[in-house]
Amino acid sequence: MNSDSELQKAVQAELSWEPSVIASHIGVAANAGVVTLTGHVENYASKSAAEAATRRVKGVKAVAEEIEVRLPFDAERDDGGIAAAALNRLVWDVSIPSDAIQVKVEKGWVTLTGQVEWHYQHDAAEQAVCRLYGVIGVSNHISIKPAVDVKNLSDDITHALHRSWFFNPQTIKVTADAGKVRLTGAARSMHDRQIAGRTAWSAPGVTAVENGITVN
Repeated sequence: MNSDSELQKAVQAELSWEPSVIASHIGVAANAGVVTLTGHVENYASKSAAEAATRRVKGVKAVAEEIEVRLPFDAERDDGGIAAAALNRLVWDVSIPSDAIQVKVEKGWVTLTGQVEWHYQHDAAEQAVCRLYGVIGVSNHISIKPAVDVKNLSDDITHALHRSWFFNPQTIKVTADAGKVRLTGAARSMHDRQIAGRTAWSAPGVTAVENGITVN
């Protein structure tokens, strides 16, 4: 992108292209690759979709997400109903270990706690509840406790990155301390940076990923 105004227009176009977002309700500002989203949406899922759509745009280096969730009157539910629906959704999701997740709801805001062995299970629990009626936000405090040996973790992730056409072997460095991984280097886009992070999270034994990759 050649200017902040061009980046702003590109993000607005991507939001308009995303069918799960009402773009007219979202304001977009751009400054040196940092995009700020404001305005309001009718559910938490649309808020998450707006942020994801913004990160797909070439030239976006960071997103400041300040969108407010304003529930329609007929979508409001009491916290007990939301908690019951969330627990039911978690029980029916085959990717989430049975009885591994605890749910707390306060004024529509869902907090998830518990422990799983994989990051995809951590993410699946959040996705399972974020689209429920009445939810205005989700705090995912689920911890990851892998049951695998992590001594070769850095090499395993490096090899996985090098199998992808997105990354030059010289551009990304991987370091690991037990299950905590740090990525450094440079990527061509925010999308590529996210792919590197997801690749690291896919390795057995990863408990945390610090994505220090910059976007050129």
